[in-house]
Amino acid sequence: MDSRVHEHAEIIVDHCTDVSSEDNVVVRGSPVAEDLVVAVMEQLGEIGATASVQMGSQRASRAYRRAMDPDDFETPAHRLAAAKEIDVSISIRGSRNTYATSDVPPAANQASSKANKPLMDEMMEKRWVGTQYPAPGNAQDAEMSLEAYEDFVWNAVNKDWDEQAAFQEQMVEILDPADEVRIVSGETTDVRMSVDGMITENDNAENNLPGGEVFTAPRPTSVEGEVLFDKPLMAQGREVEDVYLEFDDGVVVDHAAAKNEDVLTSVLETDDGARRLGELGIGMNRDIDRFTYNMLFDEKMGDTVHMALGRAYEMNVPDEDLRNQSAVHMDMIVDMSEDSFIEVDGEVVQRDGTFVFEDEFEE
Repeated sequence: MDSRVHEHAEIIVDHCTDVSSEDNVVVRGSPVAEDLVVAVMEQLGEIGATASVQMGSQRASRAYRRAMDPDDFETPAHRLAAAKEIDVSISIRGSRNTYATSDVPPAANQASSKANKPLMDEMMEKRWVGTQYPAPGNAQDAEMSLEAYEDFVWNAVNKDWDEQAAFQEQMVEILDPADEVRIVSGETTDVRMSVDGMITENDNAENNLPGGEVFTAPRPTSVEGEVLFDKPLMAQGREVEDVYLEFDDGVVVDHAAAKNEDVLTSVLETDDGARRLGELGIGMNRDIDRFTYNMLFDEKMGDTVHMALGRAYEMNVPDEDLRNQSAVHMDMIVDMSEDSFIEVDGEVVQRDGTFVFEDEFEE
């Protein structure tokens, strides 16, 4: 087994989830990611944690959702009961075919998301991490050989996370006390939002591995302006390109997409919260230096900003404030490498991908 798999497993168990012998742990993975599942289970066994494995199947998931009447989806009570007994959840992604569920009707995906929201809410209360195994389907999406994709994944994952956290903390110190953020990119994106009182988090790979972003939540009614998300995204097993959103009083009042606009429409119609932003994130992992059609990596890419429709994370919103609620959380990316800037309370803090605290920054 590649030594980088063992290093990946050690980061998952020690850094991301800090597992102890007292913990009940569930490890979820796909068959193609079995090497990493095995390495993680070995780590858990050495610690003495109580652990179980759930191996998923895209074929089975596709068959079930295609067969189900959307009106028949219900919250899986047995899974919800099991989730209440879990201390740590480790999810390992990897695909032989990233389009395996692309022909599931949007209505079925929407109904499934609603039904599984209580389960998702329960799991968010646990110590959890989601990560990626370098699988052939994901390499193909990235237009890379498997060997090159393995190098890419493990360069982004197996790194000094304390050093990365210190770099990102400089942006946290700017954003956390801020009132207003403005994002401008070319002639297609100019959007403002209030982050007054919201909590800025430093993602140093505790929940998502790789980490590499600074993120917060906008006040749900504050978003104004328009955004063209010029990087594609995968949603409901389909590629959506050039998502355009116009906001008024925080609500999406107009939308379009150059490809698979019906998927975007379906997401927006999931619930009321799906038409509002739940997250603003700034990508800062410079080892992620190319777009790979994998949001776990793409949203952390240097020289990018991402925004998410739907659910805001509890960690970003003080208890006394209104938190955007939704069954969905869909991240979308804006390239900030050219003709772009981030403005915080009227001061430019990033221009064309370079931060104000970097030597290369130009006033």
